[in-house]
Amino acid sequence: MPLKSVRPFTPSSRYKLLPDFAELTKKKPEKSLLAPLKKSGGRNNNGRITCRHVGGGHKRQYRIVDFKRSRRDAAKVIAVEYDPNRVARIALVQYDDGTKSYIICPKGLEIGQTIQAGPGVPIQVGNAMPLGQIPMGAEIHNVEITEGRGGKVARAAGQKCILSNREGDYALVKMPSGEIRKIHVRCYGTIGVVGNSEHMNVVSAKAGRTRWLGVRPTVRGMCMNPVDHPNGGGEGKSKSGGGRQHLKSPWGHAKGQKTRKPFKSTDKLIVQSRSAKKR
Repeated sequence: MPLKSVRPFTPSSRYKLLPDFAELTKKKPEKSLLAPLKKSGGRNNNGRITCRHVGGGHKRQYRIVDFKRSRRDAAKVIAVEYDPNRVARIALVQYDDGTKSYIICPKGLEIGQTIQAGPGVPIQVGNAMPLGQIPMGAEIHNVEITEGRGGKVARAAGQKCILSNREGDYALVKMPSGEIRKIHVRCYGTIGVVGNSEHMNVVSAKAGRTRWLGVRPTVRGMCMNPVDHPNGGGEGKSKSGGGRQHLKSPWGHAKGQKTRKPFKSTDKLIVQSRSAKKR
């Protein structure tokens, strides 16, 4: 997916890099696969803000994407569409009985191509199969963590997992974060890399475009008063009240503090931590 730039007639267009949407073949979504999407504004059921910097944005409808790939018959790719709820593109597929469905669109998927899910299907882009039948070193996406619950890993634009090895009933999968994890060989994965890989290079170039996405402004803690933030206060540009205390979040978590629970049942499935690559 190439990006397009514009002539810098205004300051906001000087560094603008936006997708050209050349890969899209259908503008209007499939009505039967839409669901309402209500905005929370970052508030919980009591009306209190639990997620800051959330609010506004353009109205959206949710596209029902098939992450489970539970149907075992063949389907034909009929369109590639834009999804406002995710950075990846989605592909509209139609089965022989006329049923339509959305899937995450991988790189190289073409209109008219036939895709299939299940054991024993051919090794080609868009086909889903158990990890026990995927060749070593293959690039996969939409990978299940628990059998039957649908793909949870590598669903964003440009992401991929690599099937590195198999040990008994478990496959060793390298995650996009660099973590190597054991996943049962009966869990499904889809061949290929998620498309729209140039999304990481998009430059919105103005604050308004960020507001369209539903993101509100973020104020640094050092700019606040002591009553509002642990880093606030002080004369001039100081570190938390003029001293040199460690930077903290509004809830007291120090920067760099580990937030993962020290003992989790899934620790035994992690062969190599994602932080190991930084050493």
